[in-house]
Amino acid sequence: MAMFDAIRWTTRGLLTSSCRPTVIGLENVPEEGPFIVAPNHLSFLDSVIVQALMPRPVAFFAKAEYFTTGGVKGKVMKSFFEAVGSIPVERGEQAASVQALKTLLEILDSGRGIGIYPEGTRSRDGLLYRGRTGVGWLALTTGAPVVPVGLIGTEHLQPADSKSIKPQHFTMKVGQPLYFDKTGPDHSLPARRQVTDRIMDAIAELSGQERATGYNQSKAID
Repeated sequence: MAMFDAIRWTTRGLLTSSCRPTVIGLENVPEEGPFIVAPNHLSFLDSVIVQALMPRPVAFFAKAEYFTTGGVKGKVMKSFFEAVGSIPVERGEQAASVQALKTLLEILDSGRGIGIYPEGTRSRDGLLYRGRTGVGWLALTTGAPVVPVGLIGTEHLQPADSKSIKPQHFTMKVGQPLYFDKTGPDHSLPARRQVTDRIMDAIAELSGQERATGYNQSKAID
C-alpha cells in the first residue's frame, strides 16, 4: 500500500502539473466499503488517470503482457502495474476472463474499489459504445454501488497507435453512485442488461459522447 500511495501521488502530481485537468465530483466516491468505477474509455492512459486522481485506490484489469515483457522496460512496467493493483488478464481468453471477474469479486468482498470499462476496450472513433454486461453482473452479484465516470479529451494525451505522450488538458467527471439490489450471481440476463444500460446512460450524460448502436468490435472482457 505504501508503494501504491507513493506511485499514485507521484502520478497525480505529474498529471496536475503537466495537464492541469478539470476534475469534478470526487465527493461522489463512497468514503468506505466496496465500489465499482465505470468510465468510458478513450485512451491507454485512462486507467492510470483514474487510479491517480480518485480519492481511494481502484484496481483495473491490465493486459498480461504488461507483466511478462522482458528487459528493463518490462521490469519497470511490471513493477508499476503491480504497485497500482492492476490485475493481469489474457485478452480474448474466456477462461481467463471468468477468472478475472472472480478476482474482482474478491477485491469487492474485501471492501475495496475496482474499475471496469463497460465498453470493453477503448473507442478509437470517439463514440460511446454499447456496454458489455460484466459491469451489470458485478453490480447485481455484489450490490456494490457503481460510480460512473466521464473522461473528456484523454484521447489527445496519447493518440491511437502512438507511443508518445503529449500533455493536454482533459476533464474527469465523477457522477453520483448508482445503487442496485443485490441479487447474487443468480439473476436474469435481461436484469443484467437493464443495469448495464442504466450505467451507460449515466456515463453518456457525463462524457457528452455520441452513442454507437452496437458493441466495440475489438476483443474484450464481457
